[in-house]
Amino acid sequence: MFRIRRIYDDTSSINQTSIAQVQQILREQFPALNPADIAKVPELLGNPLKHRFRAILYLAEDLRFVVKGFALLSFEPNLKFCYLDYISAAKNITGGGIGGALYEHLREESLILGACGIFFECLPDDPALCADPVTLKQNKARLRFYESYGACPIAGTVYETPVKPGDDNPPYLVFDDLGQNIPLAAEKARTIVRAILERRYGHLCPADYIDAVVDSFRDDPVLLRAPRYRKKELPSSLKPATGRLGRIALVVNDRHDIHHVRERGYVESPVRIRSILKELDMLPIFERVEVQEFPEKHLRTVHAAEYIDYFKRMCKTLEAGKSVYPYVFPIRNMARPPKEMAVRAGYYCIDTFTPLNQQAWLAARRGIDCALTCADRILEGYRIAYALVRPPGHHAEYRSFGGFCYFNNAAAAAHYLSRFGKVAILDIDYHHGNGQQTIFYTRSDVLTVSIHGHPRFAYPYFSGFDDETGEGEGAGFNFNIPLPEEENGEGYLKALDKGLKRVRKFAPRYLVLCLGLDAAKGDPTGTWSLSIKDFSEIGRRIGKLDLPILVVQEGGYKNRVLGVNARHFFAGLWGARFFEGEK
Repeated sequence: MFRIRRIYDDTSSINQTSIAQVQQILREQFPALNPADIAKVPELLGNPLKHRFRAILYLAEDLRFVVKGFALLSFEPNLKFCYLDYISAAKNITGGGIGGALYEHLREESLILGACGIFFECLPDDPALCADPVTLKQNKARLRFYESYGACPIAGTVYETPVKPGDDNPPYLVFDDLGQNIPLAAEKARTIVRAILERRYGHLCPADYIDAVVDSFRDDPVLLRAPRYRKKELPSSLKPATGRLGRIALVVNDRHDIHHVRERGYVESPVRIRSILKELDMLPIFERVEVQEFPEKHLRTVHAAEYIDYFKRMCKTLEAGKSVYPYVFPIRNMARPPKEMAVRAGYYCIDTFTPLNQQAWLAARRGIDCALTCADRILEGYRIAYALVRPPGHHAEYRSFGGFCYFNNAAAAAHYLSRFGKVAILDIDYHHGNGQQTIFYTRSDVLTVSIHGHPRFAYPYFSGFDDETGEGEGAGFNFNIPLPEEENGEGYLKALDKGLKRVRKFAPRYLVLCLGLDAAKGDPTGTWSLSIKDFSEIGRRIGKLDLPILVVQEGGYKNRVLGVNARHFFAGLWGARFFEGEK
């Protein structure tokens, strides 16, 4: 059992430990490798300008963060090609699909980077070039594996000529076009090969040797060796890259509709999800992902145990179709909760209009699963993931619920991701994100930014002031931008730019976005007048952050335009990320 995770840097302790394990695998599996090359792996990730390649590291690890295998890929942004430096399982680990899973991630990564393909060296399967029969068998197995993806050695060149005459086992140069079926021009191939030999092996290869190898790439387009290990098969049976890591991973709360409060004025209804999905189906940029189940311990990292226990217990005691609304609040004595369960609701709630009912626990608990599933997809390498959930969560505080919110989905995801690097939460809902503010108010590893209606007129009224900036270690890491009761798109975008500037200053590794669509004109819970065009521009500006983004659905209650606004937001977000940013 393993999962795939991408590492961007060595800033977190978990990543430092993982990179140390990668270095140990390099020592064990590549004993001839220069120790200096092993030592510079962290620098490759953190200083791409120095090495003129952008390093991309993927791990196969178990749930205890033990590295079972890894792959290190280099991307040359000017020549638009990728070079596979290493791919290896840990010592004494064979089979299990680790190599295939890692290589498939590299192919998806290369495709969304706009690379013409992946180049890499692979030891020869020709007895004339490899004298040892055991090694020859291993070489054949590797080439058989790569052939299954359409990758074959480049033919008609002298690349496999030993640097020192008589040396055994000189490598082929293998090329994988990622299933794009675009011919590789000789001139481009020569430029790429020179870059590989000079930058990667310049300390080993004399200049005249490099010139000779480069000049041997004369076929135009470049020719690949015919497959040797797979039967003749249709091109469709090969494994082309799909670019799925460049699509938006969409995780929908499949239990959201069991929480349906059929009471007049309760606007947080199942039709909200249907309205959004109907419009998102028009965009070919989403990849549906099944919800994973996560242990309850993840919920307890952002909510008090006594609140969770009460909420679960209370929901189980209620009759189907019956709701309980808080109506007594412990202003005088918060230390001693009342004995009667229904009365105790006010002990854990901030308002009188968020009900408890039989299905609230199941629906809210599933929302946490959705958010954490998205977090895992972000760690896996997806650039954007969207948790389309209800009930929403950003008003749920450490020990209380309210505002239709029971558990803070965004906070759970942010805490989960914070183990691997700094996280910023940007809340663009019309209402203040009081939940994540209280949960992270004393922490400096999670920045909380909220753009919202001023609390003098907008729910939740008691928080969201601009002088609430954090406490203790978290001082300066909470940033509120309260706006006036009447606000249009122009004014909102100015506030958004202010929030994005604070996010950039924080320099997070991940962004969690609380997507409230209740800033729209005519929303029954808001007073602003944002248009479809405004939501598109909001998405575009956030996308230009060029960060992995986990979007969590919050408010938005004007169902007639809810889905349209969501569609335009995501079109802007995705377009900026992949047309203005990634490529």
